[in-house]
Amino acid sequence: MEEILRDFERYLEDNLPQVESFHPFFNDTLQKMLLAGGKRFRPELLLSVINAYQPLLISNAFPVALGIELLHTYSLIHDDLPAMDDAELRRGETTLHTVYDEASAILAGDALNAHAFYMISIAPLRDDIKVKLVSELSYNGGIGGMVLGQAIDCYFENKTLDLDELKFLHIHKTAKLIAASLKMGGIIAGISKDKLDKLFDFGERLGLLFQVQDDIIDVTLNEDEAGKTTGNDSSKNSFVNLLGIKKAKEYRNDLRDKLKNDSSEFDKKLSNSLQKILDRFKDS
Repeated sequence: MEEILRDFERYLEDNLPQVESFHPFFNDTLQKMLLAGGKRFRPELLLSVINAYQPLLISNAFPVALGIELLHTYSLIHDDLPAMDDAELRRGETTLHTVYDEASAILAGDALNAHAFYMISIAPLRDDIKVKLVSELSYNGGIGGMVLGQAIDCYFENKTLDLDELKFLHIHKTAKLIAASLKMGGIIAGISKDKLDKLFDFGERLGLLFQVQDDIIDVTLNEDEAGKTTGNDSSKNSFVNLLGIKKAKEYRNDLRDKLKNDSSEFDKKLSNSLQKILDRFKDS
């Protein structure tokens, strides 16, 4: 997977969103957060599934993987806005609204959101496959997932949710897009509906693990270590705020261990990739 991810990074750099105009920095706003790096976690999940089942389709899937990364990056840009988290640091770089202005950051996010679906449209895949991919990404990145979760997160700031409500929030805000990334890989690879459903379920739980870890990072790492604004969740509904740091770590470890066990239900090559990913969620 390391070589595939290096190839994807080169593909991303060669296909950065840009357009000719007399705007002095519009292209810079589109590219800044992409060039800042990031985990590329969601593209990695999609490409891991394809590598396990149909490795010859890896290069065909790069536009789709980039589409997912574009949509995720848009969500980070908007999440950092003054109306949301009002953060000054993301991926080790100063956030867009801080470098430029709020309107430019909003428009950059809008543009990346739309361009995500353009990238899927030009992927060298069958049209019926691309329709399914658009359906998954638009729903789980929109009203059926990330946007709904963000709306709940913003509305209930300073209001404590119970554990089931907290899980609902973060399954939608974070986990649905992670689950969709796995499922979209399965759609490209042409695996059965039963396997697609299992991938999505696994992805929702993996996304929840990802969020718990993120909540722990917010209180245990400084900004330089995390590469983003930390200590910013004091009024948010986070697993650490609800459970405390000790129980949040126990919850994370339990999630991780169950996922490690459940990853064995997939084909060996995919199971091995998922195990390596889960090993990153170490005790801390």
